[in-house]
Amino acid sequence: MQRNSGFTLIEVLVTVAIIAILAAIAIPNYTSYVKRAQIAEAGAALLAMRTKMEQWFQDNRTYPATCGANTTATQIAKPTLKYFTISCTLPDSTHYTLSADGGTPGDVSMTGIHFTINEANQRATTVDSGSTMAKSGYSANPNCWTPKKGGVC
Repeated sequence: MQRNSGFTLIEVLVTVAIIAILAAIAIPNYTSYVKRAQIAEAGAALLAMRTKMEQWFQDNRTYPATCGANTTATQIAKPTLKYFTISCTLPDSTHYTLSADGGTPGDVSMTGIHFTINEANQRATTVDSGSTMAKSGYSANPNCWTPKKGGVC
């Protein structure tokens, strides 16, 4: 008697089906995890900028005149990020709003999501309707930063 060794077609098909099911679950979860990690970049940068603004206020009893790429006598430097663009609005010497706007020329995967923080530490998230992030399941929340889908803090 001769014994055949190897796998039957059924065994190979079952293995392929199991791998396909695992991939169908793992790939969306991984993509979501990557987006949350990219969002963390914005939060860290905004908090660092807020700290610089408050230090400036403690030293000068006023917020700086502007934020820019380079630090000057009346300016705080904005960080350059991979997935977000940082901007600041200074309507007067006692108020400011810092923003992290998703999507940069090199990477548009975060386009449409915006995080803000002001001098009172009020945080908000806005999402442009029809944007990449809105299509991914992210939504706005006027009370906090939303690092996950669904607008939950």
